Amino acid sequence: MDIAAAPKPKENMGEPLARIDGRLKVTGAARYPADIDVANLAYAVLVPSSIAKGEVARLDTGEARAMPGVIDILTVNDVSGKLDKPKFGNANATSIAPLQDHKIWHDGQVIAVVIGENFEAAQEAAMRVRADYRDERPSATFDSEGVEEADAIGATRWLKQHPKAGDFDGAFAAAPVKIDQTYSTPTQHHNPIELFSTTAVWRDDELTIYEPSQNVFGWKVAVAAQLKMDPEKVRMVSPFIGGAFGSKGPMTPRTAIVALAARKLGRAVRCVVEREKAYSIQTYRAETRHHIRMGADRDGKITAFSHQGKEITSRPDPYVVGGTSATARMYGYGSVLTQVSMVRADRNTPGYMRSPPETPYVYALENAMDEMAVALGMDPVEFRRINDTMTEPIEGKPFSSRSLMKCYDQAAEAFGWSRRNPQVGSMTDGDWLIGMGCATAIYPTNVAPCAARVRLSSNGHVTVQVASHEIGTGIRTVAGQIAAERLGVGFDAVEVETGDTALPPAPVSGGSNSTASVGSAVIKACEGIRDKLFYSASTANDGPLTGKDMANFELRDGKVMAGDTAEKLTDTMNRLGAGVIEEYAEFVPKGGSPDGVAKLYKGQTEFQGGDDGDKVKYAFGAEFVEIRINRLTREIRVPRLVGAFAAGRIANTRTARSQLMGGMIWGVGCALHEATDIDRRVARYVNRDLQDYLVPVNADIRELEVILVPEIDHDVNPAGVKGLGELGNVGTPAAVASAVYHATGKRIRDLPIRIDQLIA
Repeated sequence: MDIAAAPKPKENMGEPLARIDGRLKVTGAARYPADIDVANLAYAVLVPSSIAKGEVARLDTGEARAMPGVIDILTVNDVSGKLDKPKFGNANATSIAPLQDHKIWHDGQVIAVVIGENFEAAQEAAMRVRADYRDERPSATFDSEGVEEADAIGATRWLKQHPKAGDFDGAFAAAPVKIDQTYSTPTQHHNPIELFSTTAVWRDDELTIYEPSQNVFGWKVAVAAQLKMDPEKVRMVSPFIGGAFGSKGPMTPRTAIVALAARKLGRAVRCVVEREKAYSIQTYRAETRHHIRMGADRDGKITAFSHQGKEITSRPDPYVVGGTSATARMYGYGSVLTQVSMVRADRNTPGYMRSPPETPYVYALENAMDEMAVALGMDPVEFRRINDTMTEPIEGKPFSSRSLMKCYDQAAEAFGWSRRNPQVGSMTDGDWLIGMGCATAIYPTNVAPCAARVRLSSNGHVTVQVASHEIGTGIRTVAGQIAAERLGVGFDAVEVETGDTALPPAPVSGGSNSTASVGSAVIKACEGIRDKLFYSASTANDGPLTGKDMANFELRDGKVMAGDTAEKLTDTMNRLGAGVIEEYAEFVPKGGSPDGVAKLYKGQTEFQGGDDGDKVKYAFGAEFVEIRINRLTREIRVPRLVGAFAAGRIANTRTARSQLMGGMIWGVGCALHEATDIDRRVARYVNRDLQDYLVPVNADIRELEVILVPEIDHDVNPAGVKGLGELGNVGTPAAVASAVYHATGKRIRDLPIRIDQLIA
């Protein structure tokens, strides 16, 4: 894989410092939750149902209990009445409560938990548990008999209303150029390298849970509610997370069940979920369907846009992503009409997966944009330029900043778009058909309340404490870098602690909000320290900075500076009578609730951004893809990808580039590889492991270039950060589909794109 060299910092971009925890990770010294040593540990293995709908008529655990090393087996008799049922939403992934009764809501639902002296004993015994069922015919997915369809308004924070503007019907009827097409995306499952796990340890009436989590404070409150105990007696610890992107955002019922098992046994219990079982007990990206109608003038101006989406969810839980909030605002449409419906089936509840609304909905829109450009006989980039806008079309609000066409221009130049022959099938290399495509990436800028504690010692050492989550995106590095910049110390003098409810609360690590939220809280804490130091230096009786204007002060190299005049940090702090200055700060975004941080302690995160406020706030990108398709075998290859992205201030160009690069690779997987197959007869997942669930590997990715487009936005948050962890994968699938059409003339509207679709 040929990855372009990391760029040097540009305007409004931080230094590309190496990760603060990089050495720990590459040497194996980083301790993930299931790695943490715990005394007197027992091991739990889940027993899943083999039907998708019905109830357990009889459970035979006799043979399993007789197996050597088996300690206990939890069934409905052990759990029902001892746990409160979870309430769907906020920190809980589902309201489905395994082992609370005999009802089966979905395939793979937990029907028992085997606990052994070691994992192998528990796993072997779990396979000896026998269940008899009273099964019913399940409804698997779209078009299955028995599914229930309903309007999705109010089911998600993203979809407060169906965006609309103008007279779509009239504009569409009058448009001289129209498209009217349907698109679909499949079920997709998380496959993080770190398996899902829960470790529960009781000390008297206090509980500590070690579990990979993107929301430790939310989980603390949620598990306490299920266990009917005071949240103050629960501690959640998640120092490092080995892959998340939504899979470890909401808490599943497993957490409380394992904690209950540990309390019952009077010893610590660890449950590491085998990969094939995770497909049913964790969340996933549900399949979607889209109907897009678009009308345009012959000069390329869109006059009418309609986007209707449908999404699968479980019977009891109204999970929906509602991506029309983004697609309705992407371009300067003349009129807009949208609708989102949820379709209830006998499945486990879906959940967040990297850019939950944007990935499926923008795929449909950008595929349609390419189709319209072809219908108009217009270059796809120029078609987007004609419809670019600095005000969104629903309410006429201005964008806080929008550098979309800068992204297109820089990416197109780096990609060599001008060398593209627009004629379908015209570009070849021997037996290979060459296609080039492009698409827009978009993601809303989110920010949330956050608290942080920063300590500065007289020797220049800095400690940053915040209960955010190191999910691999580099939040420890960015928080440390911000503190180092503000306090004038070297990056190697900073220590960052995260992932523990013993620390100041932080929002859920989702929605690409962490750098903005955590960074703003760290900045505020650092400013408090700076104010104390500067006041001390300025008001000293006989110091070198006495009487000088504090507005000209700065911290640099362990000194308080004013031009060429300096005072040693140790002298300033000695005057304060402190070897350590500590500042606790609470950040609440503009327009946010004044008690936003207090709500974090209660497990609630309140986001601001996106469409909120008097300006809409989004990060943008432009992605270009070259594909090659063998004219004989229809084998598909992706030799080149180029993406340019504008996301406000980039705190660290190295970690940012890594996120965008990984996102684009994920997008290739979304376009060509990933799909969970469902046996429609029994509503069960078929491909439950990495042997059969396809993802890109190194051989699938060759040249990949990420361009960071400088952008300054003072409206988004104090850090000036838009967030980009969920931006890079949004445009790639549609760019691939566009390139496939350019190479072959076949318009593939249903993901993933595979050989059989190109042969037909």
